[in-house]
Amino acid sequence: MKRLLTISLAILAVLTVFTACAPKTETDNVITVAATPAPHAEILEQCKPILEQQGYTLEVKVMNDYIIPNNATESGDVDANYFQHTPYLDEFNASNGTHLVSVAKVHYEPFGIYKGTSDSLELPEGAKIAVPNDATNEARALLLLEANGLIKLTENAGLTATKNDIVENPLNFEIVEMEAALLPTVLDDVNIAVINGNYAISANLKVSEALATEDAASVAAQTYANILVVKEGNQENEKVVALKNALLSETIAEYINNTYAGAVIALS
Repeated sequence: MKRLLTISLAILAVLTVFTACAPKTETDNVITVAATPAPHAEILEQCKPILEQQGYTLEVKVMNDYIIPNNATESGDVDANYFQHTPYLDEFNASNGTHLVSVAKVHYEPFGIYKGTSDSLELPEGAKIAVPNDATNEARALLLLEANGLIKLTENAGLTATKNDIVENPLNFEIVEMEAALLPTVLDDVNIAVINGNYAISANLKVSEALATEDAASVAAQTYANILVVKEGNQENEKVVALKNALLSETIAEYINNTYAGAVIALS
């Protein structure tokens, strides 16, 4: 019996060593990232050759909303996501009980005011102004409207502003709140719209043609950098570190700044 036990323990030891030394499986070399189409998925496509040189295959899962990518990252269906900024992430975690963290600031996208039925910011009384309806992006839109003299917000509203914080609206503008992705589709129905950079790009709206954009030194522009996000605990995962380094590389910074003509600005 003692001899049988000794043999069994020896076999177990051998199996343990074999398992520990086993080569990585194919999925260990696959990095999956959820991203909105433009510019995020486009930028990630440029990372593929960089990662291939390190033995990784990058799979970009394009998603057209702001909720599914975070849920997929939390559940482990993807390794990371790239589409959002820190204030949105913080709000999402607080509202959904998720445990997602930023591992890199990659770029920022200046918000722009785009013409609808009006060709300038000289708007008629009662003009309709479309803005994103999620809390963090609505605040950013309202701050841009305030910076251009269209409304005035309460003194301390800042990055938590909603339309309820408007204290001066002399021309009785109607603030129309809607899903950010829909903003480019309603330009024929509103006087102007304040549109997220990525959705403006997807709709072929040029930042150079915007009626106004955020100043690069503004609090909003500095706060709303777009980030690479993973589930808490995965920050030092080899795949995550490789992806982070690729996104922050000089190659990607040059691609961003040369491709988007000011609509997207690299932070690396």
